[in-house]
Amino acid sequence: MEGLLGCSQEKRPLNGDTEFQKEINAEYKDATTSPLTKKDRKHFEGLDFFKFDSSYVLKASFKRTPNEKPFKMKTTTERLPVYVKYGELSFSLKGKQFNLNIYQNQGLIKKEGFEDYLFLPFLDETNGLESYGGGRYIDARIPEGNTIIIDFNKAYNPYCAYNDKYSCPLVPRENYLKTRIEAGVKAFAKH
Repeated sequence: MEGLLGCSQEKRPLNGDTEFQKEINAEYKDATTSPLTKKDRKHFEGLDFFKFDSSYVLKASFKRTPNEKPFKMKTTTERLPVYVKYGELSFSLKGKQFNLNIYQNQGLIKKEGFEDYLFLPFLDETNGLESYGGGRYIDARIPEGNTIIIDFNKAYNPYCAYNDKYSCPLVPRENYLKTRIEAGVKAFAKH
């Protein structure tokens, strides 16, 4: 009987208040998809998140920027993936107006299922305090119209926050938000 109990203990659900939190925790626990080191994965019970806050789910106006030239985005290593600025987002958060650039990875769009994938990296005033110092990312899809929903509750850390073997895009300076984004994944405490 003891063996069975031991197994059921292993299968306890991972922390997470939202679908996104449960999914990312499951991904990080799974050895085949996790960016965590073996040592950190052994102790992993779930990432730390800011509490879900609907005021960080925002409707942004989306302005396409079709004439942008592709550029090599700096990363934490020598790797220079080619991105293009795909559009500009403007939105209001807690009474203030903000703008962010959204990008498209020119290598990734050639992969099936990623043709309409967009990349939204950002920095904010929680970086280096409650959240990872290098900024965070949000995944998006090309919208049909001229608005897009940005859900900062789905902001996640670059894999570099967990493991030095990864090469991660550095957030462009123009995507610095002069405010605290108290949503999404918090900084990770390595073992």
